[in-house]
Amino acid sequence: MSILLIIVNDPVYFISHRLPIAEAARDSGYSVHVASIASPVAIKVIELGFTYHELHMRRGGVNPLEEIYSVFSFWRLLVKIRPDILHLVTTKPVLYGGLAARFSSVKGVVAAIAGLGSIFLSQSIKFKILRMLVCQMYSFALGKKNLRAIFQNPDDRNTMIKIGALDSSKTVLIRGSGVRLNAYDFREEPAGKVVVTFAGRLLHDKGVIEFIEAADLLLSKNVSAIFQLVGDVDDGNPSSLSVGEVSALSLKKNVFFMGHRHDIAEIFYNSNLVVLPSYREGLPKVLLEAAACGRAVVTTDVAGCRDAIEPDVTGLLVPVRDHVALANAIELLIKNPDLRRRMGAKGRDLAEREFTIENVIQAHLNIYKELEDNV
Repeated sequence: MSILLIIVNDPVYFISHRLPIAEAARDSGYSVHVASIASPVAIKVIELGFTYHELHMRRGGVNPLEEIYSVFSFWRLLVKIRPDILHLVTTKPVLYGGLAARFSSVKGVVAAIAGLGSIFLSQSIKFKILRMLVCQMYSFALGKKNLRAIFQNPDDRNTMIKIGALDSSKTVLIRGSGVRLNAYDFREEPAGKVVVTFAGRLLHDKGVIEFIEAADLLLSKNVSAIFQLVGDVDDGNPSSLSVGEVSALSLKKNVFFMGHRHDIAEIFYNSNLVVLPSYREGLPKVLLEAAACGRAVVTTDVAGCRDAIEPDVTGLLVPVRDHVALANAIELLIKNPDLRRRMGAKGRDLAEREFTIENVIQAHLNIYKELEDNV
């Protein structure tokens, strides 16, 4: 039986974004192992029937000695398990797992680059230096011959090719993590006052501040709507706000802060409009889920976000970091319910056509088979 090892930065992310792929791989005959950081959620992964391995890895860590030890931790795990296919998901696993794989007997590597992250966004001196280092690391980490790098949007793929990290022949474009359409079925909008929802991690990079400022601007103009913020902090991400910061800002600006929720479909069913003013994404799952539920969206004209919608058909694009433009787009859809509903219906069509979980699963299984056949 072939062994598939999936390494991800957080078991929460594995469950939310990679579980269907892992289950399908297991059903097709793979022995599936999962490796990530120490977390109470690891128990859930084990209960789902997967072998779990704890890795020494700090998501936001930059201490050189600690990071070197993390790479060693990856290598030691590969030597122990000897996976046939190594599937690396998110930045650190791709970098460190890719480095470790160069010195192991792993037959094939899948590097899932789900967005280029805060290192490629920040203009601080520290992050500019880190960015130079990371580009060099990518070149080596993605150097294994029998490797496929999965990108969720063409901008990220072109960036990695441009910096010389890998050849285009090693790249595959898979648009997002997919949506289970039966879990996010189409529903008509609720009646009553329009509800505008932001759903995502509470990061500066997700445009949380811009959303709150846009809501404040519209409410100050007496635009009739309810604005709600759904999400949780991410302590391992340098861009994260604290719960206290978000609570204080929301209270001050009359935005309802709902915290972390598991019932995202229900949240969308009770919303009229979904907003994600992110600075950059791979391909945001929340926009795919909103589309599947039949909700129009407002998002930013940046890599990943613009790839998740059909502009002016399923939603509106606005410039990044511009709360005034964001407010104007939200107001347009608040005041035009027929347009909003048409966009929502077209969003469902888009989800059914482009973003089904079945398409994503099959694409991954095809890659696994191709890599095994290449050996």
